[in-house]
Amino acid sequence: MQRLLRTVWLSCVVLLVGNVAIAQAIRLPNVPREELLIVDNLSGRISNPTVFNPYQAGTTLHQGLHNLALDSLWDINTVTGEWFNVLAAAPPEPLDDTYTTWQIKLRQGVTWSDGEPFTAEDVVFTFDMLTTNEELPGYGFWSDFVKEAVAKDDYTVRLTLTRPYAKLQNQLGVVVYGNGFRPIPKHIWEGQDAATFDFYPPVGVGPYTLESVDPSGYWFLWKRRDDWQQSTVGQVVGEPKPRYVLFVAYGPEERRVLAGVQHQLDVFTDITPESWDVLRARNPNAQTFDPEFPFAWMDDPCERGMTFNLQREPYNLKEVRWALTLATNIEEVSMATFSGMLRMSPLHIPPINVFRDDYFGALEPWLRDFALEDGYKPFDPEAAQRMAAVLASQGREVPTDPAEAKELFGIGWWKFDPTQATKLLESVGFTQQDGRWLLPGGSPWTITLVAPSNFEIQSSRLAFAVADQWRNFGVEVNVQAVESGQFWTMWPTGNYDVGSYWPGCGQIPDIWSFVNGFHKRYIAPTGEAPAANQIRWENDEVSRLAEQMEGLLPTDPQVIELGREALKVFVKEMPYIPMVGTSKFVPVDTTYWTNWPSSENHYDNPVWWWSGFKFILPHIEPTNQTSGR
Repeated sequence: MQRLLRTVWLSCVVLLVGNVAIAQAIRLPNVPREELLIVDNLSGRISNPTVFNPYQAGTTLHQGLHNLALDSLWDINTVTGEWFNVLAAAPPEPLDDTYTTWQIKLRQGVTWSDGEPFTAEDVVFTFDMLTTNEELPGYGFWSDFVKEAVAKDDYTVRLTLTRPYAKLQNQLGVVVYGNGFRPIPKHIWEGQDAATFDFYPPVGVGPYTLESVDPSGYWFLWKRRDDWQQSTVGQVVGEPKPRYVLFVAYGPEERRVLAGVQHQLDVFTDITPESWDVLRARNPNAQTFDPEFPFAWMDDPCERGMTFNLQREPYNLKEVRWALTLATNIEEVSMATFSGMLRMSPLHIPPINVFRDDYFGALEPWLRDFALEDGYKPFDPEAAQRMAAVLASQGREVPTDPAEAKELFGIGWWKFDPTQATKLLESVGFTQQDGRWLLPGGSPWTITLVAPSNFEIQSSRLAFAVADQWRNFGVEVNVQAVESGQFWTMWPTGNYDVGSYWPGCGQIPDIWSFVNGFHKRYIAPTGEAPAANQIRWENDEVSRLAEQMEGLLPTDPQVIELGREALKVFVKEMPYIPMVGTSKFVPVDTTYWTNWPSSENHYDNPVWWWSGFKFILPHIEPTNQTSGR
């Protein structure tokens, strides 16, 4: 009923404002529509629209900076999980048996968008900046990792590391969203204060340059380089088809749907199932990744959940974190968030197909036997069957066979057990008064839960759904919805108690990058931005396992075993609460552009906010439909 009411409401909004020209209301730039690809900006309106410094905390990357302009040494085929050469001409070559010294051959013929050649000097300059400038958020990581970078010639870099390190390509190549090492042009950055330099307009090696920016941060217009042949994409794939790419923040979801109905939005992100019902009813050219239920793309390599700043009380206590877990009814959360179109995840990595056998399948028996310190077994293997039954009762065509339901909805989650949650809180000094929880010191327990505002709809709705669960349990919860700039500044600096973030990411069987991201070496005081471990979790066992994995090649079978052991520690300590995989309703409007990735045309995954978006653009095709806009 709730889903039906919201669908009706959205339809009414679209009808009421249907005569309003969205493009005119937001004053979009006037370029030929048949040459323009319009992309829904993942982060909504960007409050610092002229900041393009990729090494500065709070800089937005996916408004075109890393997915059109900058690039990495290696990117990844998101379907196969295999790297391909981008700025590098070949995989890295170890020069000794200890994996301490490496050689990287660079691609020749690439130029920066201002015409200057890309060379080894740019790569070395970037390494030197990251390892010597203590004001940069990534300084701690890079200075601990790279001892020396030397340009042996114009297209050869010799890299000496501070310790044996077999996973250089993991660290310098794209694994999921992008990569923390994006070479920058020495001739632009030399002499600048890297900690404050805006890098506006940005100069990149990708196929597009920034044409214009809305001063209020609502849109960013990029134009294909005249010399696109000298860009990374031009050399690796070919000519990107759109002459212009516009990232635009139309605002609330109903306005984005209206833009899609009016054919003024070609690529969406993160709309709700109700919005998809409205969009497909009013735009016959709209399509999602899968034409059948669950419609959404369910293989996104980041899962959603509730994170904590573990330097703040009482979230530094695992009993508190486990109590909040067991005070959460995952089926109700799933229905309230995305109408049940979600795959549950009891592990701290995403429940995607590449992890199904090696991790979720292998650890399922352990999860069933796992017990808390008092002997209580919290795992619930029946959650998928109940989820399927709920949806089937609503008329959805979903598998009700237990094995098939588990395939779609996950291997299970944690029990909804407020009684056990109460025991855990009372064991560490919490008390109740009039049904409300009091902290050990006697003051009311109030949680401020940070959530995205006008972007990342799934995490936003998840925050409100979880807040309702915890309020029912007797905790006062206030949801603080903030826009992109503030949201991403609060995350690294730790200026929050609980947040609806997504630190559990991975896409290749070697999950070292994920495990290493929680090494205690990265911990920084609240208020400072570390290179990793933003939840500030200090765990000796996870740090030790990360170091063991670091010394093994990604293809070594032992990395899987060590990864499983690390995940067991995550479950025992519950440093953050993993809840569901990310289901992306990422519709496209095929009125102007076709041949998008889909379940039936799976040449890539539909992830334009990743660095690899630029490599999709040569594959899409114009329809040559014109518009009088």
